[in-house]
Amino acid sequence: MPSGVPGSTVPLPPPPAIIPPKPNVSYIVDCLQNITYVWLWNGDSFWYYPISVQSGAVTGYRWNGAFWTFYGFDPRLINASSCPPIPTLF
Repeated sequence: MPSGVPGSTVPLPPPPAIIPPKPNVSYIVDCLQNITYVWLWNGDSFWYYPISVQSGAVTGYRWNGAFWTFYGFDPRLINASSCPPIPTLF
């Protein structure tokens, strides 16, 4: 589990290079502590590592293209999320 102070980077690997397919039905709570791809209703999409889901707030770490940064937003903004298994070398 990542540790860190809001605004700092966390020791997570970069997200996969391939964006997963957008599911028809999804719940961000099912993706807690997993690297997740998020689609918002406004058309934005990004890699995210959710650590907490509460009424009115999702908190975690967002991939900015170079590193993970602390980020929180309203879960009502989420259109879909996908946290498929990430293949490993083992």
